[in-house]
Amino acid sequence: QVQLEESGGGWVQTGGSLRLSCAVSGHAFSSYAVGWFRQAPGKDREFGAAISWSGGNTFHAGSVTGRFSISSNNAENTGYLHMNSLKPEDTAVYYCAATQQRGTYYKPINYYTALSAYDNWGQGTQVTVSS
Repeated sequence: QVQLEESGGGWVQTGGSLRLSCAVSGHAFSSYAVGWFRQAPGKDREFGAAISWSGGNTFHAGSVTGRFSISSNNAENTGYLHMNSLKPEDTAVYYCAATQQRGTYYKPINYYTALSAYDNWGQGTQVTVSS
């Protein structure tokens, strides 16, 4: 059973930065593709960024490109979302997700922009950006 736990959320002023962490346990982290999604009140959960199991491929949503960056550290079994130049519209609950990728049929990195691509989810961490 794979378990994911997010941390690093909080309150920040416009233009500030945060780093979210996603600790993965229960299986070989290095086999998994990891994604970050967010959900604002009254809105659907939306894709933010994804990274392949090797860390060699990443994909970021247009709304966060140039401001957010996804990374991973296989030795620490942890994925990260580095968020800079935060805006009030970035306020949301942020979720990390993971799915077995290594050893499976090849899919391009943009496949992992879909919620349905993932079968393991964390509980979420709140990010609030004040104006």
